[in-house]
Amino acid sequence: MFSLPLRSGAHLAPLEVWHAEEFAAHLDRAREHIRPWVGASFIGADVSATLRRYADRQAADGARLYGIRRDGVLVGGVMFVAFDAAGGWCELGCWLEPSAEGHGLITEACGVLLDWAFTVRGLHRAEWHCRADNERSAAVAKRLGMTLEGVRREAWPFRGVRYDKQVWSVLAPEWRAPSRP
Repeated sequence: MFSLPLRSGAHLAPLEVWHAEEFAAHLDRAREHIRPWVGASFIGADVSATLRRYADRQAADGARLYGIRRDGVLVGGVMFVAFDAAGGWCELGCWLEPSAEGHGLITEACGVLLDWAFTVRGLHRAEWHCRADNERSAAVAKRLGMTLEGVRREAWPFRGVRYDKQVWSVLAPEWRAPSRP
């Protein structure tokens, strides 16, 4: 298994089915904080099912899940929510428990995923979707050099309320540009 160093003593590595106990403990710390911003199936009670679902998707060259550990403790992660090599596009996502916020870990980890998607896998487009009122998530998209393409009105249901969803993207030529942030 690989583990890539990130800033602040953190590392990025795949999250696999055998990490279920660690993932469950992490979600117990993070669940209420991330609940408004991630899909309900991601933070559901059956963490093993979530990890199996991503393992199956990765085996089919689809979605992938990576954990961020700081000082050996799982504090969040990044993922390819969708990964379509034939279509040349992917969607990134992330989550982080409050103790790890504000250190640039998500931006750096997503940069690693984008580098791999564009330079190794040859994808052309990467998307970022977030609730329009999620300023922290939109800030990550901006730091990654993404462009806000539009807003899908009332496309994000949460607890009986429908929220607007922003769609951001970056294209491979933009990512490779020397002026990229």
